[in-house]
Amino acid sequence: MEAVVVDAGSKLLKAGIAAPDQSPPLVMPSKMKLEVEDQQLADGAVVEEVVQPVVRGFVKDWDAMEDLLNYVLYRNIGWEIGDEGQILFTEPLFTPKTLREQLVQLMFEKFNVSGFYASEQAVLSLYAVGRISGCTVDIGHGKIDIAPVCEGAVQHVASKRLEIGGVDLTNLFARELKKSNPSVNFDISDVERLKEQYACCTEDQLAFEAIESSCQPERHTLPDGQVITIEKERYIVGEALFQPNILGLEDYGIVHQLVTSVSNVSSEYHRQLLENTMLCGATASMTGFEDRFQREANLSASAICPSLVKPPEYMPENLARYSAWMGGAILAKVVFPQNQHVTKGEYDETGPSIVHKKCF
Repeated sequence: MEAVVVDAGSKLLKAGIAAPDQSPPLVMPSKMKLEVEDQQLADGAVVEEVVQPVVRGFVKDWDAMEDLLNYVLYRNIGWEIGDEGQILFTEPLFTPKTLREQLVQLMFEKFNVSGFYASEQAVLSLYAVGRISGCTVDIGHGKIDIAPVCEGAVQHVASKRLEIGGVDLTNLFARELKKSNPSVNFDISDVERLKEQYACCTEDQLAFEAIESSCQPERHTLPDGQVITIEKERYIVGEALFQPNILGLEDYGIVHQLVTSVSNVSSEYHRQLLENTMLCGATASMTGFEDRFQREANLSASAICPSLVKPPEYMPENLARYSAWMGGAILAKVVFPQNQHVTKGEYDETGPSIVHKKCF
């Protein structure tokens, strides 16, 4: 059986048999509903509790993660107990060593995999567009990772992780909608859908300031029949990425963060990194975001203006959403046939620390 690739994010888990140039066959919420008995209710009464195994990119609940992977691998991928295959995981920037060791331990001791590999999402996203050097700006559900990559190696000293992401933009959108629709009780899942449908970026900061007084309201009917109006709120979501003070953060915008990260790498790599900049994550698909990012990049103080990588035509249109998984599918076709992965024998001999020697 071909290797399985798993990209477990805070909001969505992407998984499937390694198939380069294709979207992941399984995309499902990472959240789980846990049924627990409530001692305060009648005998046998069960209440549902929402559990999030992954929070801001990192696994926080290993029991829930085991249950989630059990469902994915045996129920969806088609593994059979006693006949498990090889698996490759994507890793966010700055994954702690202890979490890497816990993951490889879980895979060999609970799932009895025959081979394991893990690689950083920044590297994999570049692989998906045929690059081994460049800079990724990955706007995830719970974090933003900015990572310069030289010859397939993340430059950690120059990389940056911001503890904001799509969930914070959703909460911002909810607060703004509540201000203009005070009588409406918003469900956060409705807000998430509204954000995906309406959120967009203006051309620049001046255009954003002008839109605040000239935006035409648009009416929208929620699933429960309530009618709301959406005005400037749709633009504030994207603007927050360029003006983090909107989110209450005293920090620079996303383009400035990119240029600063690259400036901390040896100058000989600056051109190669900035001219191969890749935007990843669902938020990067927001209407107008790519144009705004490039426009701000052209105005940056850097001697070399960042320019965005255009994906090959044969890649799916939704590459930005699934680039780490797709890059993982490409890498899996290399590391497992060439025996570069962690084997069961190596794990048994060395233990979980083997992951740091074989996966880098």
